[in-house]
Amino acid sequence: METTRNLRKERVGVVVSNKMDKTIVIAVERKVKHEKYGKFIKRKSKFAAHDEENTCNIGDTVRIMETKPLSKSKCWRLVEIIERVK
Repeated sequence: METTRNLRKERVGVVVSNKMDKTIVIAVERKVKHEKYGKFIKRKSKFAAHDEENTCNIGDTVRIMETKPLSKSKCWRLVEIIERVK
């Protein structure tokens, strides 16, 4: 039996905190349709991600990728900075 690895999840979000050493917190926003009324509602998820060089600032748009657990709260890592804050 041959097992294949699943592709790792990727998310794009905005950095909301960079106060920790080598760690950033990213807010990922998505729109969910209300079951009854059909209106789209904004939902936000926060992820702690590993930033090895401490390069991100608050407000940067970044791409993160799933990885093995690095600590109690970190199982994501920074892939690239898409857009720097002005």
